[in-house]
Amino acid sequence: MQTSVPHHSSAPPGKKTPFTRFLDTVEWLGNLLPHPVTLFAILCVAIFVASGIAGYFGLSVMDPRPEGAPGRAVDGIIAVKSLMNAEGLQLIVTSMVKNFTGFAPLGTVLVAMMGVAVAEYSGLLSTVMRSLVMSASPRLVTMTIVFASIVSNTASELGYVVLIPLAAMIFHSLGRHPLAGLAAAFAGVSGGYSANLLLGTVDPLLSGITQSAAQMIDPSYQVGPEANWFFMAASTFVVTILGTLVTEKIVEPKLGKYDSSMASDDFEPEKAQAVTDLERRGMRNAGLAALAVSALLALTIVPEWGVLRHPVTGEVAGSPFLKGIVAMILVFFAVPGFVYGRTVGTMKTDRDVIDAMAKSISTLGMYIVLVFFAAQFVALFKWTNFGQVIAVGGADALQAIGLTGPALFFGFILICGIINLTLGSASAQWAVTAPIFVPMLMLVGYAPETIQAAYRIGDSVTNLITPMMSYFGLILAVATKYKKDLGIGTLIATMLPYSLVFLVGWSLFFFIWVFGLGLPVGPGSATYYPMTP
Repeated sequence: MQTSVPHHSSAPPGKKTPFTRFLDTVEWLGNLLPHPVTLFAILCVAIFVASGIAGYFGLSVMDPRPEGAPGRAVDGIIAVKSLMNAEGLQLIVTSMVKNFTGFAPLGTVLVAMMGVAVAEYSGLLSTVMRSLVMSASPRLVTMTIVFASIVSNTASELGYVVLIPLAAMIFHSLGRHPLAGLAAAFAGVSGGYSANLLLGTVDPLLSGITQSAAQMIDPSYQVGPEANWFFMAASTFVVTILGTLVTEKIVEPKLGKYDSSMASDDFEPEKAQAVTDLERRGMRNAGLAALAVSALLALTIVPEWGVLRHPVTGEVAGSPFLKGIVAMILVFFAVPGFVYGRTVGTMKTDRDVIDAMAKSISTLGMYIVLVFFAAQFVALFKWTNFGQVIAVGGADALQAIGLTGPALFFGFILICGIINLTLGSASAQWAVTAPIFVPMLMLVGYAPETIQAAYRIGDSVTNLITPMMSYFGLILAVATKYKKDLGIGTLIATMLPYSLVFLVGWSLFFFIWVFGLGLPVGPGSATYYPMTP
């Protein structure tokens, strides 16, 4: 999970070329934003005041949903409800704890993180990534690095801390420009942030926010963590190909031949640590454990008599298996992780597993604080009916200008990418924008799962060119080892081709997948709302 790290500045930096002026403006605007926690607190106050004003003037819209539809206003009119009265104040003080503990992403992220933590702290994920990258042939090393970097976002910090420095070292050892290797890994980890073959912690995080937003229109609507699995798994290969092409055809030729005199004065070339025989044995045992877990899970869902199929329909859609996918993530990562740890000696008892889980939860302290304020914002936004009023108004505006077809998603993706330049946290940005865009696009006729998939593209592609991204400083530090005078502008200029190609290529793939081929973005996920062809 990515969080923004705000800086502080009183004015835009000096202006030079149009490109540096753009970068300076982005950084300056980002610096003006408060910490995401403070931002949500400000938004809560803003809703409190705005609801009082809107309620006083009787701001309302006609409910576009047909009679009998779930959540439709009784009298057919959606009016903003004021918080600046006795009822509103009572609601705030009595619902504060419930808003926090009932916030959908909170529990699912904590549970999923505990499972991933066992695999991460035992060393399994790091070893698998190193083995995958270092065993690749020189001709395929770029593609392997991008692919491994994308997959690494299952454990958010792994790619930034392990793979990006490793990729630079490998390129350097092969006589290639180390910054090209760094750029390829950065593109995979951050530019392909949402794509993955497996469900990770970002999936329940976003789906919980999407579900809360969708329930403004349909109180019974459910969005599971697997909602975008098909599309994101396929996107892994698309982003891998795009990242490889950009690295080898644009970035590496532009960087030219590496001159070691550009390195920092205290730089000493490091050699990538090879995977040991013990680690290979650990991976083998972990792989066997993963197969055993997969087989047991398959028995609950694949056969017609599977106990985790839907108890009424017998289908996979809406089954306890999909509703409990977070529990499956916990088991799938924890068991192989512990087996690996036992083999290599990093985990010996249940206490080591408990410590790994505890460490992972301790690193989420800032996220938990963020969730508290985000949950209040989402709850107040929903209770006051602001979300529905804005959604209806926005949907009416889109219909008035005739922008209701699939092409509107290109604009939506671009808007999300621009917002991401100054608000680099995936969870913070979606918590702010989902209550507006999800209901609005639902009223135009699109399902929340499809809307969320489009958002994930916009949220990912501009991570590479915003200094507000929390790991940007770490990547800059690694880069300056190989080129001592490298600055923020140079790093962003290096990554800009990835952002542009990912934005265009991934958006086109989304359009072809969803509207060209008519494929669902995930198991049981609808493309349209209501369920229309």
